[in-house]
Amino acid sequence: MFEFLQGIKIYVYDFDHNPPHFHAISAEYEVLISIITLEVLKGEMPKPQLKRILKWAKINQQALLEEFEFLNPHLRK
Repeated sequence: MFEFLQGIKIYVYDFDHNPPHFHAISAEYEVLISIITLEVLKGEMPKPQLKRILKWAKINQQALLEEFEFLNPHLRK
């Protein structure tokens, strides 16, 4: 787990796939969010929680990207 954000777990997985993304998981919802564009790639999350996640992700975007690249060296060019 990368972060715990007010009941939402933020994960960056190893041996994952492109594009660089992270997973945000609550008790009932899960979304995959692009680290580069901060767009939802898959899944659903209630709007208030999604806004909180995206605000946090914007602040931590570089750290998320570095973690994704570190955990997924097989995706480097």
